[in-house]
Amino acid sequence: MINSTPQVVTIAGSDSGGGAGAQADLKTFQARQVFGTTIFVALTAQNTLGVQSVHSVPTSFITAQFESLAADLDIRAAKTGMLADSQIVKTVVEAYKTSNFGPLVVDPVMIAKGGHPLLAEEAIETIKQELLPIATVCTPNLPEAESLVGHAIETDEAMVDAAHYLQQLGCPNIIIKGGHGTGDTVRDYVLLEDGTSFWLLAPRIDSRATHGTGDTFSACIAAELAKGVALREAIIIARRFIQGAIADRIHVGHGHGPTNHWASLSNDVMVEEII
Repeated sequence: MINSTPQVVTIAGSDSGGGAGAQADLKTFQARQVFGTTIFVALTAQNTLGVQSVHSVPTSFITAQFESLAADLDIRAAKTGMLADSQIVKTVVEAYKTSNFGPLVVDPVMIAKGGHPLLAEEAIETIKQELLPIATVCTPNLPEAESLVGHAIETDEAMVDAAHYLQQLGCPNIIIKGGHGTGDTVRDYVLLEDGTSFWLLAPRIDSRATHGTGDTFSACIAAELAKGVALREAIIIARRFIQGAIADRIHVGHGHGPTNHWASLSNDVMVEEII
């Protein structure tokens, strides 16, 4: 029975306000019944009104955290969030290659809800060239996908093209989230390694309580993978989880509030197959 409980790690920054970052990941892990662990790469002073300060963790300490977990725990899946700068990205990539942490979900966090940059501009290329090739799945929102591909994404066709471009960089499974788009329905495009693809459709919810949605979504995928759930099903569960977490609002702070990690899976998410 030693190490038999599913274990997962978030490699991310700390959100002192508790709505995003590693804190949101840990709440998601707990809700999805896996044991969550952390590798902190940065600390932030932030709340629902925004980010006031960022402090990067020394790369030697990041490596030490990897080594500590690998020496004792049985990490079955991992996710990255805020990685701050190119040197941290490189450190995470090298440490991950020597760890047996299972499939890797990359959430390419770039900007906080309030607009504060969480990734140095020069680190975008490092993510493309070094992190994506070791990832199992990448989950950019529209602005993040635009930064990765280098141009605007304004149509369904452009989302499809962007996903194929990112897949060609070495990440076999791509999810481009449409929450930053327009219209009454949010459309997320999913491209899988075997060449199949589908859309996830859900009603757009008018809410300012959306802080940490990307972290929560990607953390849920990692949690399901750690339990042995197939990737396609893990993605659908994660979309239902975040839809419920936004719809069943909690009231915290005066700005962009957090999602509700106590919420149930939503039945409002539809799968549109592509033939």
